[in-house]
Amino acid sequence: MSSRLKSHPHTYPAIDVAYSSTDPIHEPIIIHLPSNGLRLRFDGPDQRLRLIEVLDFSKIPLIYKNHEVVKSVKPQEQPASHAGPSFRHVYNRLFGPSYPGEYIPPADHSPYGTYVLSYPGIAFSFPLLDSAWSDQCDFVALLSSSAASPATSMAIFQGSSWSEARTRLFTAPPHYPRSPALIGKGRDAVPDEIEEVRVLGAGKIELIRRSSPPFCITLSETTPQDLIAELGPPDAIYRKNDRRISIHGAAGVARPRPISPSPGRGMDTPDTDQSSNNSITDDSDDEISPAADVDPSSLPTECFFNYFHHGFDAFISYPTTPGPAFPGSDLPDPSPPPSSSHLTVTKLIVHGNVPGSYPFNRHRRSRWKILLDSSGDCLTSETHYDEVSRRLKEVWKGSYANAAEEKALQRGMVLNRGWGDSPESSVEFLGGWEDSAGKHRSASAGQDSGHGLGNTELFGFPGLLFEVLKNGAVSCMTVY
Repeated sequence: MSSRLKSHPHTYPAIDVAYSSTDPIHEPIIIHLPSNGLRLRFDGPDQRLRLIEVLDFSKIPLIYKNHEVVKSVKPQEQPASHAGPSFRHVYNRLFGPSYPGEYIPPADHSPYGTYVLSYPGIAFSFPLLDSAWSDQCDFVALLSSSAASPATSMAIFQGSSWSEARTRLFTAPPHYPRSPALIGKGRDAVPDEIEEVRVLGAGKIELIRRSSPPFCITLSETTPQDLIAELGPPDAIYRKNDRRISIHGAAGVARPRPISPSPGRGMDTPDTDQSSNNSITDDSDDEISPAADVDPSSLPTECFFNYFHHGFDAFISYPTTPGPAFPGSDLPDPSPPPSSSHLTVTKLIVHGNVPGSYPFNRHRRSRWKILLDSSGDCLTSETHYDEVSRRLKEVWKGSYANAAEEKALQRGMVLNRGWGDSPESSVEFLGGWEDSAGKHRSASAGQDSGHGLGNTELFGFPGLLFEVLKNGAVSCMTVY
């Protein structure tokens, strides 16, 4: 959302984003548009817009069924007031009769309390003299009197009334898809939204879709053609040959190979801001191209399919042996694939879009679950990494040759995202851990909430790699 707002600087000249630096995954995200008199509130886990607040009626035109919510005043006539519509205008001209609202007494020594008048999906706050309020009063007569002032704010939400909606404002399941393009459209018109990525282990990943059957990706078997048929063409195709840290691959340590995406033609982000997406220097060999018409037969070797609107990237390469099955699952360990010249999906990079992280706003947030056993025990994208680490260490306990090997493989690798030519939004591992026969591998991650160098740590387990911020939020998960 903020990327779309930034792409219209003349309309939205000032954008303030507020979030919890210690718990950005669970706490709401607030976007304040002071020049437009608006405040937008999003839930943390799903990053859905849950509440629109109009705080200054003079800064934005509001129309309902061809009626102005507040009659506009020409600048030369008089200075604009931030006050909103009167109760009479709301009641007689706009929305009609309503059930009684609720009165909120003043919290301080102010003579005015607040009367909240609700309609389905919309509510107005009217200042009301506390001395005039009574539980037995006729609210229509009271709000029509001189004891009430014009509305000072308006809320737009999903629900039958504000009193009913506010208790579940950030937790109620959303009724509509994120993309307006999907409302009223069939699957043949627009690819369905991915609601959740489920990691089953042994190279199997299940994509849970909003209204279509799940789509299962099997690493080193699923082809680019399969992705395009089920998910539509990618927003961009990215190829990179990063040789700067190949020394780690030679030493048997994981080698990060990132992508540096520039949001392409996402279904609902055609006007995404381009200015903050790339940090490519003259000596870089990055290649980013739009992928409106993808011919899989002409793909470069080892490229990424960037699905910005789905929240993940798929690494396209020649088949390799995927990570092992979780010890408590019913799946067998995958067998080494036969030699093949056909390209397949060998890794999936799932983005958390965590506020304060370096790649924030490049991908939609993708929610995931790691199913650890057949009973349904799982870890989620909202789980603090300390708990993720503890649980996965228990799962893979005993798979290490000895305690020294376990300790050595659980050391952290620091990734700097703050410099201009640094890896940006995804981490790709070639060689090292993945080439081992098979059980575990580690790396470590944490970021400084968008300040300083933007360092994160990488932590690895068999078949999984986590990029983690310093507050414990998982910014990116790679399944290989």
